Amino acid sequence: MTLWIILGVVAVVIIAAVVAVVMKKKGTPAEAPAPAVPAVQPEPTPAARTEPAATAEKKAADESAAEAREESEPETEGKLAARSEVPTAELDAAEKAKPGAAPGSASESELDASASASAAEPEPAPVPESEPAPIAKPEPAASRFERLKARLAKSANPFGKALFSILTQDNLSESDWEDVEDTLLLADVGAEASEQLVDELRKDARITGEKDPEAVRAMLREKLLDLVGRDMDRSLVASRPRPTGAGPSVIIMVGVNGTGKTTTAGKLARLFVAENKKVVMGAADTFRAAAADQLETWGSRVGVPVVRSDKDGADPASVAFEAAKVAKEQNADVLIIDTAGRLQNKSNLMDELGKIRRVTEKTLPVEEVLLVLDATTGQNGMTQAKVFAEVIGITGIVLTKLDGSAKGGIVISVQKALGVPVKLVGLGEGPDDLAPFDPEGFVDGILG
Repeated sequence: MTLWIILGVVAVVIIAAVVAVVMKKKGTPAEAPAPAVPAVQPEPTPAARTEPAATAEKKAADESAAEAREESEPETEGKLAARSEVPTAELDAAEKAKPGAAPGSASESELDASASASAAEPEPAPVPESEPAPIAKPEPAASRFERLKARLAKSANPFGKALFSILTQDNLSESDWEDVEDTLLLADVGAEASEQLVDELRKDARITGEKDPEAVRAMLREKLLDLVGRDMDRSLVASRPRPTGAGPSVIIMVGVNGTGKTTTAGKLARLFVAENKKVVMGAADTFRAAAADQLETWGSRVGVPVVRSDKDGADPASVAFEAAKVAKEQNADVLIIDTAGRLQNKSNLMDELGKIRRVTEKTLPVEEVLLVLDATTGQNGMTQAKVFAEVIGITGIVLTKLDGSAKGGIVISVQKALGVPVKLVGLGEGPDDLAPFDPEGFVDGILG
């Protein structure tokens, strides 16, 4: 009986050890078996003793076979795990080397990797569309000069005030009249115009003997208006009534470096847009890198298209020709061509202006050539104006920077020298600080 109890305990221990080994190799923690408690069994009969012995032997054989199978299974799993660690490149090479595989066909591993990468990569967030810049509504021309006239009266050099203070003195001496002439010369009125004005003022003062300030002011106003030219036609050709089918009115902007041609071209486009005209601009200033970009910025604010070259240094005449073609195709009302700044003493650059005009006129007639002058340059601008007038022909003058340190007398001298009117004046850096020149408003502004 004791022998059978020992055999039973040994069998239980063997089974528990085999199960623990199997569970450990499979990676699953095995639960510790409860300790076997030997049971007191009744003493078997002699016949029964032989049967458990055979059963125990059979059970031990089965356990040995099961243990052998369990040991072989983990070894197979280990081999499979090792195979799975083979680099993907080797598997791909082996897959491609298989007979019957189509060249260039993707293997299953490649497809699986691509699918997993696509699933793992997040979709890019949609980029919001940028809204176009709002189109600005320019200020009408009618209200511009009233605002600019007040600014002109506050400028640093209203020479009319100096004249008025001299002429209102009692008993004007010869020295006083010399002061009047000096004031005119310093205001860039010019020697010839200054002498003419002084002679007329002295004559009227002797005849009337008027010393009343208001009467003197009225007399001075009339004389200045005569010098400025109250009867000159200062309207732009593009602003005049045009016959049906006349085509776009072409304006070419010319001038030396730094006078503000490109800015004036952009402001002029705004002025025409305020008159409900369809405008096209041509960026024929191909020498200055930022000129075309600057013109496009001005055009985008008021919805005006700009014709430009794709590269810097292109032939400006070809840009002008293309701009004329586009303006004609789009049935525009006005074409404004911006040109590069050039010194009046550079003959090759000045000849290029003539070429721009000739090439443009193959498509559209050039009706306006505006010379942009910096009012602060004074009499130095007169030499520039004369050369430009000879080379390309000038129909009008744009005076920029007339406020600040500018001397208003440049209006009188430049008109007298060229015989063409000042058509536009700029009195500030604002987008609507360009206005048609009004002689009466100008004189009233400089008289304060």
